[in-house]
Amino acid sequence: MPATIRGRIQRRSTNGRARTPEAARKRVDELLEAVQLPRSYGDRFPHELSGGQRQRASLARGLALDPELLVADEPTSALDVSVQAKVLALFTELQAELGFACLFVSHDLAVVDLLADRIAVLYRGRLVEEGTGAEVLGAPREDYTRRLLASLPVPDPVAQAERRQAWEELTAAPVR
Repeated sequence: MPATIRGRIQRRSTNGRARTPEAARKRVDELLEAVQLPRSYGDRFPHELSGGQRQRASLARGLALDPELLVADEPTSALDVSVQAKVLALFTELQAELGFACLFVSHDLAVVDLLADRIAVLYRGRLVEEGTGAEVLGAPREDYTRRLLASLPVPDPVAQAERRQAWEELTAAPVR
């Protein structure tokens, strides 16, 4: 039988820290509230939660051991824009409140721009560019980074046509 959200978080949060089941349950309830989920959600199964609720429950699991560094791999990939915004705001709020560092892995450059103090661009597993958002996204030095930026859609049809042309020119040349 699949474990409830409470069971999944509790296994992680007890990990030698909670001395009693009651203490573990209290910690799980605190974590659920920290990620803006009602305590009652701890008794639900993952398939009973929406995508945004599952992301917040996963964040609670990640915070259970009070990490110094949290790795978030595509934390908003399957969420619609309004839910993405809420999850990203929650990450920012919890990071400020709890003081953990976070490594965000994402293909979504808008997410990266919103959250990251520093950005690193990887191409085929190799670091090709790194710097602040203004440096990397505002004035990219590497062809691959320029290709990524040129591939982003924009709502203006004229600007989109210009981007498409720039992207086609960039993709015609091999990446260094």
